[in-house]
Amino acid sequence: MTAKEYNISVDAYSDNIFRFALKQLRNEMSAKDIVQETFTKVWIKHEEVSFEKVKSYLFTTAYHAIVDWVKKEKRNGDFEAVSDTISSEQIASCDLQEVLHEALSKLPEIQKTVVLLRDYEGYNYSEIAEITKLSESQVKVYIFRARKTLQEYIKDLDLVL
Repeated sequence: MTAKEYNISVDAYSDNIFRFALKQLRNEMSAKDIVQETFTKVWIKHEEVSFEKVKSYLFTTAYHAIVDWVKKEKRNGDFEAVSDTISSEQIASCDLQEVLHEALSKLPEIQKTVVLLRDYEGYNYSEIAEITKLSESQVKVYIFRARKTLQEYIKDLDLVL
């Protein structure tokens, strides 16, 4: 990949990677750090990366950076745990997007990742499998389970409202 292609990649994908990291981490500064780290790693290996596959390579790199960040924060004890309970007052003041964010935060990391890649970023199953190093059938199972969990969570909220 040339420097010009790298710059095109930065312009084309930095916002998508930021959104992906932000939805995973729910921390704007950390998401910005993930974007920076991702593009730094890609620049270091820019001669080995083909421009045609740069999107997949970027998201794979970002995914691994997020996993490393979460592990590090949990090890340091700095990771802010999201409360498992949500009060009815909070639910009443939430809009749909906040409810979805809350529901996503309840998912295991791998399910959250595959759903975000599929439904927010528009990747197909084989691309998600390549990014996460899972089989295509595992990706489908994780997406199915995640969607089922999200559906049940939202149904439970409907009963409360």
